[in-house]
Amino acid sequence: MTTLTRRLLLGALSAPALLRAARAEGVEIHVLSSGSFTAAYQRLGPEFERRRGHRLVSAYGASFGPAPDALPQRLARGDAADVVLALGDALEALAAAGHVDLSTRRDLAETRVAFAVRAGTPRPDMSSVEALRAALLAAPSIAYSPSGSGLFFERELVQRLGIADRVLPKSRRWFPDRIGAVVARGDAALGLQQISELMPIPGIEIIRIPEEVQKVSLAAAALTVRARQPEAARELIAFLGAPEAAEAIAATGLDPIRR
Repeated sequence: MTTLTRRLLLGALSAPALLRAARAEGVEIHVLSSGSFTAAYQRLGPEFERRRGHRLVSAYGASFGPAPDALPQRLARGDAADVVLALGDALEALAAAGHVDLSTRRDLAETRVAFAVRAGTPRPDMSSVEALRAALLAAPSIAYSPSGSGLFFERELVQRLGIADRVLPKSRRWFPDRIGAVVARGDAALGLQQISELMPIPGIEIIRIPEEVQKVSLAAAALTVRARQPEAARELIAFLGAPEAAEAIAATGLDPIRR
């Protein structure tokens, strides 16, 4: 279609028809999202589709780990993906494996971890480092994920607290179950995960940990090296990182990157 023909056609269309025409020219954007940014993405995705006329085809999985739906496994077997939403550390690992183009990375939000307890059960004190140490020692069982938050718990948190030898034997790495769901049904007394992943789970209460031992990660987006729709994918990343998206991101327990 020539530029003149397009102008004549669009000039003859009403506003609703223009919107339908734009949508007809939209493309499918395949998105892989890990848990940290999923809630925010699910809030913002429909508005992006409405405004831009593209269709989002979404799949979900952990940033790390051996689960078949984890992002490294999906990309390694060639699942369709234009955009990856994941923790910054995960994007770097995926780039090292040849799956993600780090030059397209955009940081979207800070994400923190917290513990969950089953609703209606006593809330252990975790307001100080000493209180957190005592709470973990007293807990009969602890659940954590095989992804970023679980690696932090297993390799950093309990090590820094000096209690790894006493806490890890009673702790279990759970997958593919959501950690909040494990706690809600009573399979573990405590569970650690990203706050944004715990918030949507009913039947739990969230307990934040002191900033001195907090793990602050970056939720970020990047294009894959095999993106079939790179321009539309860039539109999506820009939309997710725009100032207008900050309110929706904050509502899911993340701290948006404000530019």
